[in-house]
Amino acid sequence: MNHKNSFIFLIVLISFMSSNAQQQGDPKVTEVWTPVPKIVTPGVIPSDAPSDAIILFGGENLDEWVSKDGKSAAQWTVADNAFTVKKGTGTIQTKRSFTDYQLHIEWKIPSNITGSGQARGNSGIFLASTGPGDEGYELQVLDCYNNTTYVNGQTASIYKQAIPLANACKKPGEWQIYDIIWTAPRFNDDGTLKSPARVTAFHNGVLVQNNFELKGVTKYIGTPDYSKAHGATPIKLQDHGDPSEPISYRNIWLREL
Repeated sequence: MNHKNSFIFLIVLISFMSSNAQQQGDPKVTEVWTPVPKIVTPGVIPSDAPSDAIILFGGENLDEWVSKDGKSAAQWTVADNAFTVKKGTGTIQTKRSFTDYQLHIEWKIPSNITGSGQARGNSGIFLASTGPGDEGYELQVLDCYNNTTYVNGQTASIYKQAIPLANACKKPGEWQIYDIIWTAPRFNDDGTLKSPARVTAFHNGVLVQNNFELKGVTKYIGTPDYSKAHGATPIKLQDHGDPSEPISYRNIWLREL
């Protein structure tokens, strides 16, 4: 076999092995570890809701939220003007459905967090959900302050799709802020994609996603796609179920665009 044929054979073999691994359900196939986003120290940011905002959580109750079945009351714990994931009760979602919006949300990793990698305060914001399960378009929530994981799964990534432009994480125990501009996907009458979803996001005032076009819904294993057409949908907050201490959220407001 000459050098040219050897090279072609190697490419075909690598492609076959990658395809076969994905078919076998290996989540590592879609993990990316480089380039590592630079670390940026965030500043202090004003976060009061504007006059036209919908208050999704103002500190007192979860009246704007339900469990992921869309019917039963949200079971997470409310205290001290914040609410905290109650492990085992499941993901929660907004009662209302939205299309395009500006979202402000604050979150905190507990100071006594344990674990490493993805098992360190893992949660997520599903910017739109496509069904009664957890499937949707996820902006990752995780402790990545001196914590290493695959970069398309770290804090402020569009999970398994977009590496954040910077790592702006504060220390565990400090409140952090996401400000998000979400443009929902549009679909043709036959269910095919008309235009993809886009997201711009700031983490503690630092631009981390710049009008990124999503390739489809978030998938832990395999590649994203737009196989399920949808209109306006709820926003979900994930109960990831990992053994580390649960995270908290507060001061959540939204402006429809």
